Amino acid sequence: MGITLFLSALIFLSDFLIKTYLRHNLDPLETIPVIKNILHITLVFNRGAAFGVLQGKTTFLIYAAVIFVFIFLLVMKKEDKKNLTFWIASGLILGGAASNLVDRIFLGAVVDYIDLRIWPVFNLSDSGITVGAGLLILGSFRRDRSKEAKK
Repeated sequence: MGITLFLSALIFLSDFLIKTYLRHNLDPLETIPVIKNILHITLVFNRGAAFGVLQGKTTFLIYAAVIFVFIFLLVMKKEDKKNLTFWIASGLILGGAASNLVDRIFLGAVVDYIDLRIWPVFNLSDSGITVGAGLLILGSFRRDRSKEAKK
């Protein structure tokens, strides 16, 4: 569980510091090329969910995130065979969810800044959630295979 708390805090604090710096030093939609036409830093305030869906439904999204985090914590507690992949994935997901939830509560929108030009702008927390979910999915395939091998 220690790795989960560490990664949650790392994602949360890193994203918080980046977002705070950008909010104080860039104007909305201002963009800074890191690798021209490939990777830019662009300040965007997303008032919706992933890919901008549910625009303006901030209250609903806050309640949904709180419920998700609560249920996820219950699932973490119930999980009987926890392995390192599970704990890492959980830390990435919880840190990302908490960071975006704090944005919604205090700013009314999630601060996004990673702009790949071919994808909607996102942030480190979104990446943590996505990578964490991917690790959980991969881990479930590995568990299924190991159960099959034991039969």
